[in-house]
Amino acid sequence: MKFALITGGSRGIGKSICLKIAELGYHVIINYRSNDNEAEDTLNQVKNAGGSGELMKFDVSNPDEIRNSLNNWKEKNPDSIIEVLINNAGIRKDALIVWMKDEDWKDVLNTNLDSFYYITKHLIQDMIVNKYGRIVNVVSLSGIKGLPGQTNYSAAKGGVIAASKALAQEVAKKNVTVNCVAPGFIKTDMTKELEENELKRLIPMSRFGNAEEVADVVAFLASSKASYVTGEVISINGGLYT
Repeated sequence: MKFALITGGSRGIGKSICLKIAELGYHVIINYRSNDNEAEDTLNQVKNAGGSGELMKFDVSNPDEIRNSLNNWKEKNPDSIIEVLINNAGIRKDALIVWMKDEDWKDVLNTNLDSFYYITKHLIQDMIVNKYGRIVNVVSLSGIKGLPGQTNYSAAKGGVIAASKALAQEVAKKNVTVNCVAPGFIKTDMTKELEENELKRLIPMSRFGNAEEVADVVAFLASSKASYVTGEVISINGGLYT
């Protein structure tokens, strides 16, 4: 059995990614922080589609919870390797920097950037030893272009992009790839408060994307078909920024 871990897998883009990765034949480990009902719904959808999976509840911003959860899983599955990691979990706490609270800066960086470090560091050794691994980091248009009101979010996602490019070079010889996908405006809970009718005028395709469109690209990068793609950032934004 092949294993894949998807952080923030209970809703939105994460849920769609879980379903697509399961279609590749992976047993999906669905990480989530608090919403038990949504996580169970994701797992049920995976199973109803003929896949297999399990839930793993921990806060990606908490290094102790990360270590404990992944160590416990390894103890129960000593001969198994998580060979696909999708770092998808993230939060936004938008504000102009003059009004931004210190805790909002720290919370966004801890959840979006520090989690990449702690989770990836924990899992990548097995990938290196096994000489196979796929790491896909869900970043954002904000991490490439920067958006006003998102200095914290842009800093975090930009940091993940830079770290991914460096890590890709460290592990390429071990057949481990590291890539990013950078969604623009995607219809999820994170964007439901935005003025879609106003913003879509800025998008050449004149619409918001959907979570399945992001998941399709993630699934490609997580597959063996993307064996010669590493250190890349693929934008999924309808032509908004290239």
